[in-house]
Amino acid sequence: MNITVIGAGYVGLVSGTCYAESGNEVICVDIDERRIAQLTEGKVPFYEPGLEELMRRNVKESRLHFTSDTAWAVAQSMVTYIAVGTPMSASGAADLTAIFKAAEDIAKAVTGYHIIAVKSTVPVGTNDRIREIVDRLAKHRTDVCSVPEFLKEGSAIEDFMRPDRIVIGSLSDQATAILKEIHNPFVRTDNPILVMDPKSSELTKYASNAMLALRISFINEMANLCDAVGADINAVRRGLGSDRRIGSSFLFPGIGYGGSCFPKDVQALIHTASEKNLDFALLGAAEAVNARQKKMMPAKVAQHFGSDLTGRTFAIWGLAFKPRTDDMREAPALVVIEELLKAGAKCQVHDPEALENARKYFGDRVTYHKTNYEALKDADALLILTEWNEFRHPNFQRIKTELKQPVIFDGRNLYDPDLMKALEIRYYSVGRHPV
Repeated sequence: MNITVIGAGYVGLVSGTCYAESGNEVICVDIDERRIAQLTEGKVPFYEPGLEELMRRNVKESRLHFTSDTAWAVAQSMVTYIAVGTPMSASGAADLTAIFKAAEDIAKAVTGYHIIAVKSTVPVGTNDRIREIVDRLAKHRTDVCSVPEFLKEGSAIEDFMRPDRIVIGSLSDQATAILKEIHNPFVRTDNPILVMDPKSSELTKYASNAMLALRISFINEMANLCDAVGADINAVRRGLGSDRRIGSSFLFPGIGYGGSCFPKDVQALIHTASEKNLDFALLGAAEAVNARQKKMMPAKVAQHFGSDLTGRTFAIWGLAFKPRTDDMREAPALVVIEELLKAGAKCQVHDPEALENARKYFGDRVTYHKTNYEALKDADALLILTEWNEFRHPNFQRIKTELKQPVIFDGRNLYDPDLMKALEIRYYSVGRHPV
């Protein structure tokens, strides 16, 4: 199948590469000429494990191409996926400017029967608005469908190639048959392809992310309650997650969620509900819980060292909002470090992948270190903000040697409190007894 993907960002590039890997001829389009030049040279402009190797292989085998010429790319294809960004506007609504511009460009360029499949996360009713654009501009029959993505940063290739489910929002039997054919190679283990109307498909994406955000917020509230009453959140989490009706996924306490999806999608769903005069109080509460949780770790630091941190230095391990990515959008580390700086502290930061992105946020207000141990030098304490595997089994003796005093604030509960006690390390985590 000849496929075009509009938008060569995270979702578009992963999708285009994986469609090519399954044998399709794919053209990825982006208006950013510099990005197209990078991709043509075989360089991925962001970190995602396995993507660069997979992309280079499909380019070499002439199944994957890059261009900034939308009209040319659409003319080569029967199916065009829209995978452009839908950033949050000032009102909390999704900004659909790029979506509608892409739809106009595609509609003007179609040369025969065509399918526009919206992969971007868009509010309910966006397919209808795109269909109006297509009906006005396209000279050939064009079906508009919804095929939302469910990718996790850090495991996007695996998620795409072996999805839990594929959702297709379509009102056309012809478009449905073609889209099912494209996606069949990814569900050979009989995971479902769910066909529904476009509005239900659009809402499914938001509902999925909102539910995960709710679970994270709930377990964080439970962790704070454990702190207050002297219980252990790990024991509570195991007891809770063992219930088959609940399960254990996304029930790990920490310092809040971040990234490009959960904060934006929660806000967009709240906004959509408000447009229909519905108060989505549950999501509003989750949003408030998450904002508060990001300030939990600086509060623990202030409890230990006092509110004035002038003259104090802290080592920071982990900047990205989650491991296996360099993405710092809405990362809890941003809030934690800003709170420490505001209190007068200095920060020595390390992350395996996100240091360059961190420079865009902090400039010269923090110092950057290529290794985690380098960041410890003469610091008053260590703060762990992202659960990279590299941090799970460190050399604790070296940590004690490099720090001025053996104090660890663990925002991801990586270490066993009994081990910290045995090693004589002062240890604060989330929802567990301090050591």
